[in-house]
Amino acid sequence: MSESDDIRPGEIAVEAPPPDDARLRFIGRCVTPFAERKDCPRQGRLDGPECRLEIFAPWGRALDGIEAFETLDVLYWLDRSRRDLVLQSPKSDGGLRGTFSLRSPVRPNPIGLARVRLVRREGDTLVVRGLDCLNGTPLVDIKPDRCAFSVQAPPKAADRC
Repeated sequence: MSESDDIRPGEIAVEAPPPDDARLRFIGRCVTPFAERKDCPRQGRLDGPECRLEIFAPWGRALDGIEAFETLDVLYWLDRSRRDLVLQSPKSDGGLRGTFSLRSPVRPNPIGLARVRLVRREGDTLVVRGLDCLNGTPLVDIKPDRCAFSVQAPPKAADRC
């Protein structure tokens, strides 16, 4: 979706200042079966289709040890999302909500986050299930699921994953 696309009734777009305060290094790309936004699942599912995280050189060695984890958090750059809506109307209910109260891909900094299940590693590529982004989406980072690093003491209710 681009900023020139129509917006739903009641949605509000703003003129955002140009981004100039961060620079990302894309470490790879997401290979998914989803060609258009309408094809993407609303939220990724751990039993969804197999997808691939292709890691660019020189970052392949950064995958060493990743096989020890069943679930990973994947951050990606939603490069085809509009970035100017402050109020949005989710398709499912027609109500209006602020962008920061939604998991919509439409955001000022379109960073996507998915918890995925690692199926296998193939060299510098991870085969995963659970992605919900378009084919070719730039990959920002991969981290083991934070629950894998939980403290030994029983967590407080607010700290549970």
